[in-house]
Amino acid sequence: MVKQKTINTEISLTGVGLHTGKEVKMTFKPAPINNGFTFVRLDLEGHPVVEADANYVVNTQRGTNLEKLGVKIQTPEHVLAALVGCDLDNVIIELNASELPILDGSSKYFVDAIEKVGVLEQEAKRKVYVVKEVISFTDEETGSEIMVMPSESYSVTAMVDFGTKVLGTQNATMKNIAEFKTEIAQSRTFSFLHELESLLDDGLIKGGDLNNAIVYVDKEISEKTMNSLKTAFGKDEITVKPNGILDNLTLHYPNEAARHKLLDVVGDLSLIGTRIQGKVIANKPGHFVNTQFAKKMAKIIKIEQRNYVPVYDLNQEPLMDIHKIMSVLPHRPPFLFIDRIIEMSDSHIVGLKNVTMNEGFFVGHFPGAPVMPGVIIVEAMAQTGGILVLSTVPDPENYLTYFMKIDNVKFKHKVLPGDTLTFKCDLITPIRRGICHMQANAYANGKLVAEAELMAQIAKKQ
Repeated sequence: MVKQKTINTEISLTGVGLHTGKEVKMTFKPAPINNGFTFVRLDLEGHPVVEADANYVVNTQRGTNLEKLGVKIQTPEHVLAALVGCDLDNVIIELNASELPILDGSSKYFVDAIEKVGVLEQEAKRKVYVVKEVISFTDEETGSEIMVMPSESYSVTAMVDFGTKVLGTQNATMKNIAEFKTEIAQSRTFSFLHELESLLDDGLIKGGDLNNAIVYVDKEISEKTMNSLKTAFGKDEITVKPNGILDNLTLHYPNEAARHKLLDVVGDLSLIGTRIQGKVIANKPGHFVNTQFAKKMAKIIKIEQRNYVPVYDLNQEPLMDIHKIMSVLPHRPPFLFIDRIIEMSDSHIVGLKNVTMNEGFFVGHFPGAPVMPGVIIVEAMAQTGGILVLSTVPDPENYLTYFMKIDNVKFKHKVLPGDTLTFKCDLITPIRRGICHMQANAYANGKLVAEAELMAQIAKKQ
């Protein structure tokens, strides 16, 4: 089991936004389990939060831009790539402006900051989506395509071809996430001269200079353009190197452009909100195709999670039969709602109940149309979880289990006489001081029929 991770302590960086040119202070802060990556705008009233979620992408012009209820986060992809590349799951990013600092146009300084404070392992299992079949998205207009296929690990290959002699065709591969810090993080963003002229005309890249973007010269530079560049970059002289890039920069790698595109893919795909186990192949990637693919993946994952029903062999010898259950639980008929325990570990348990017409609650719920009450289903899930927490003490017969909290209860389908209910409870946090916090799901007839987040505590009998 791979556990979730955050940072040990907070750390701040300052810089300017590439497009806004505004000074911004950014602070990485530790976050609780299942928080994911969240941005907090300290400069706005109420300090609104924007989650790193593909559904909040509103614009991909020269960067990925998020917006939630009018609150904007601009160009977060290099920061998000650094967080993923440092194997993190939960981080709060505080900002006093809308756009994140560009720094040198790579993820290097964000990675350095994270390594300076260190990584903290958390007491919760990391959520990973295992890719089982090829999933792809194609932008018909540009021919850009991104796909993911089954693999034993998360890897990314980026292939770029902009149809220019100065850049040519480049490929880059990251075999596993551990390579990000050493092979990908310091790859800087780039632009072509013709794009630069357009961006300057549109009032963008106000924070650009020759230290945070590689500029490939794909056309003759007119005197007018040269003067515009000198003004924009605050330079007395600008020249073109023999390798076709503007001066004051030396490439870290011959294929730095492809490596940076790979970096962008890693950052943009973090917006899926779940780690991926699969091989990603991106042909001519860009923020639009990346984020559209992220949206597609997030939707697929959500549907699969909603429809996922675990399969168990109900004919196997039970781990605990009704006699063993009654030796652990204090409950007795007619308030004992589980018949068997078929699976149990340190972090989960699976129980079973055969629902018959002879149940006492069917007498009044409802006469003529019997339906198992939802509160009884929740109680049955709690009893299943109670066995898990009672298994942590040597004398469970001397303890009682009490509800502390019930959250996010949902009933999906009716449970009727003749159904077989399966209850699966997974710990959200480790059991401490007899407190069990778990996600409980109930299944019947190949469907999820109920779910709830439960918290219970065991206490010694008085």
